[in-house]
Amino acid sequence: MDISWLGHSCFRIRGSQGIILTDPYPPDLGYSLGKPTARIVTVSHAHPSHSYTQGVGGDPKIVAGAGEYEIGGVFIIGVATFHDNDDGKKRGKNTAYVMEVDGVNICHLGDLGHVLSADKVAQMDKVDVLLIPIGGVSTINATMAAEVVRQLEVKLVIPMHYKTPAIKRELDPVEKFLKEMGAVQAKSQPKIAVSANSLPPVTQVVLLDYRETSAQTRKE
Repeated sequence: MDISWLGHSCFRIRGSQGIILTDPYPPDLGYSLGKPTARIVTVSHAHPSHSYTQGVGGDPKIVAGAGEYEIGGVFIIGVATFHDNDDGKKRGKNTAYVMEVDGVNICHLGDLGHVLSADKVAQMDKVDVLLIPIGGVSTINATMAAEVVRQLEVKLVIPMHYKTPAIKRELDPVEKFLKEMGAVQAKSQPKIAVSANSLPPVTQVVLLDYRETSAQTRKE
């Protein structure tokens, strides 16, 4: 399985059962989604910057909301959370997804707005790879994100939803999170290949370059 970051909260996860795309965004966000295809698209909440499913080809199955799903050998659990730290009273609901892909459990937290309760930690048990928002403002910030990482005791952490030159929104830069995690020397890479046997023994932060889907990736 390999994971690429297409910007904001959108990742392309390619496993043996096909491609999963998370939280696709519209053309006016600042990043360029390209013209990806996927078998499965997950949507954490209905905001346009996270639910532009019409931009994804291949007639994908759309997963939107809490519950258990099995799609072509991919198992997904949607965990109900909130977009703020006040039980959704300010920004509404959010869904985090735990996906089993090629023997690895990946959790995409969407626009999580709070640290996790013991109940939510139990529902997200045994997460290997965590895709986590760290930019603050409309999600958890760097300090809260570091706490969530500790709560879930994951092996690989990939930050998302933060300030980059491509996006115009006022979000915190990734450096704040890297400092919280003691990972200021982390280097960015185009994508990461992950298997059950390649997971590190202790928590590791991985930075991914955001990129448009290429003609080659669209054929895969």
